[in-house]
Order: sequence, then C-alpha cells, then structure tokens
Amino acid sequence: MLRLGIPSKGRLMEKTVDWFAARGIRLLRTGTDRDYAATAEGAEGLDPVLLSAAEIPRDLATGRIHLGVTGSDLVREKVPLWDRRLRVMAGLGFGAADLVIAVPQAWVDCDTLDDLDAVAAAFRRRHGFRLRIATKYHRLTRDFLQTHGIADYQLVDSQGATEGTIRAETAEAIADITSTGETLRANGLKPLADGLIHASQATLYRASAAPWGEAEKAALRHLESRLGL
Repeated sequence: MLRLGIPSKGRLMEKTVDWFAARGIRLLRTGTDRDYAATAEGAEGLDPVLLSAAEIPRDLATGRIHLGVTGSDLVREKVPLWDRRLRVMAGLGFGAADLVIAVPQAWVDCDTLDDLDAVAAAFRRRHGFRLRIATKYHRLTRDFLQTHGIADYQLVDSQGATEGTIRAETAEAIADITSTGETLRANGLKPLADGLIHASQATLYRASAAPWGEAEKAALRHLESRLGL
C-alpha cells in the first residue's frame, strides 16, 4: 500500500481533502474525531494516514510514509538535506505563509538586512552581548542570515507566541511565519524589506527512504495519473 500522510485537523486538513477531491480522490476519515484512521476512494492502493503537520516531515524523512502533505517551511526546517531525501511532487496552492525577519516598528532606521547588520553591531558594542532573534525556525533563519553575511546575533528558542518575545524583553527581533502581517503590526513589528526567508505553501512530497516495491510503484503511477502529475 502507498501510505499518504495528510494533516489530521484544521484548515490544512480541509484544504488537502478538497484538493484531492477536486481530482477525483476522496479521502474519508473513519470513526470519531479522535480516531486517526482514514480511507481513500478513487485511487488504487492508496492508504491515507492522519498525522500532525509537524510529524509528516519526520515520517517522510524516515520512510515511514511514502507521500505526505505538509508546509514547505516545516520540511526545510526539520529535514536536513531535504532536497536529497524528498521529491516535490506538487505545490498545492494553499497554506501560504511567509517566514520573515521582523523588527520593532520603532526602529525607524532599520528597514533592510544591511540596516539590521549595523544595528546588531551597535547593539553588541552597547550591551556586551549579541542581539537576540526569537524563532522556532533555527535552521532556516541561521542559513539565511549566514548567506547574507550577518553574524552579530544569537537565536533564542520561541516556545509560545514569537511576536510577544520583544514585549517580554526576551528578544530584540524575530523570525516567524506570517500570512497577512496583521499579527506583526498588532505587536508593533514590521518585516524587513528584504527579510523574506522562505515563502511557504502546502506541498505534496515523495520520500526516497520509503519502501518502493512493485505494488507501491504501481500505486504511485496510478495516483500521478489521477492527479495529472
């Protein structure tokens, strides 16, 4: 059977079910809302598995599932060398959100990464420690800042609402996901003009590490045909 990991709840699950339904494949939850079993109609040999969106990258990387739908930001953050271990089958066109660097609106002279670099250097000279950037996306943020030559900072882990860390005085800037920017503005923050780390969307992935026997390959060919891939 071809195991397909799909989000287990929320709008991401609803949109995923709608996307497959529009292509003639019905993903049906069986049992109660607490029962994570599901079935598929319209695709031979397809076994849907309900998982949290955060679990799907891990299970793709280990080969526990053959295919999975999750945010591209989660895959890039949680799966080292993801592009060698997974294949993008399709961007699904929903779940769009941007991972951005954001700073306080009060920093009127800080609008770009070059400005942030200067602010970070001045901050370290004044305070004796590096400017703190709160985030849940350590790998993506670190790689992005390294690519742009910014070094005078430290990442601090955000366990809750990242936007609130600046008011709580546990960070000076953040790297976080935003869809409309409203939450950033409500917390007195602004994204840097060139601070887009990654434009995320819900994506269908194929796992290289999964067991690909003849039955799974046949089921994949049938699925790709139904999906028009």
